[in-house]
Amino acid sequence: MINLDSSQLVHWVAQFFWPMVRLLALFASAPVLSEKSIPKRVKVGLAVLTTWIVIPVLPPVEVTLFTPAGFWILLQQLLIGVGIGLTMQLAFASVRMAGEVVGLQMGLSFATFFDPGSRLNMPVLARFLDMLTMLLFLTFNGHLWLISLLVDSFHTLPINDQPLNANAFMALVKSAGLIFLNGMMLALPLIVLLLTLNMALGLLNRVSPQLSVFAIGFPITLTVGILSLGMMMPLLAPFCEHLFGEVFDLLAQFVSELSRAR
Repeated sequence: MINLDSSQLVHWVAQFFWPMVRLLALFASAPVLSEKSIPKRVKVGLAVLTTWIVIPVLPPVEVTLFTPAGFWILLQQLLIGVGIGLTMQLAFASVRMAGEVVGLQMGLSFATFFDPGSRLNMPVLARFLDMLTMLLFLTFNGHLWLISLLVDSFHTLPINDQPLNANAFMALVKSAGLIFLNGMMLALPLIVLLLTLNMALGLLNRVSPQLSVFAIGFPITLTVGILSLGMMMPLLAPFCEHLFGEVFDLLAQFVSELSRAR
């Protein structure tokens, strides 16, 4: 007969609880995994299943629940999981920014789409590119790489009451410039093309004032923009592959930087 006392039970629960908190924080902030269309029960079930799988390879946790140190560890696990998830969001924010800029140049700024994830109105072109990026992320097994990186973080950042390196979060804030850099790299060819087209329409209006540029400008700009966007689609996959690789490198640096204070 197996005898269990309360101390053993609390110890076993702590071994399971802390990794699950870090995983739940990732599922609440990471792209694809944090989508509102995924039921919360599925997210919790996936976190429980993943925790149950990785527990045998994790180092033991010596801090019990319901203590000041336990509350501090809870905050740490939330910060680590949310930090990894939000860092991965930089790739998707770059593509959404490119879609917003191109849509503005095409004259589609008035066409918005309600995003159930952020509960905000998003330009339809930005939403379209965001959905394509999401499919590419799943195609490249990005969600599996993200979960694998989080599991590896338990060895780099073991669960204990040692403080985290605050400089890692400052470096993460500074890396937000990747949104503008990669977004402009993706949108720049279409921006140059549409600006050249608008300049040509302006010169045409000066040469032939009786021609109504306002009547033909919008259909021409929209048609050229859609055709150019279609020609750009084959290049979106290698661009996103490079972008995901860059963000995963940033994630590895972020986790490594967090562990320097330990």
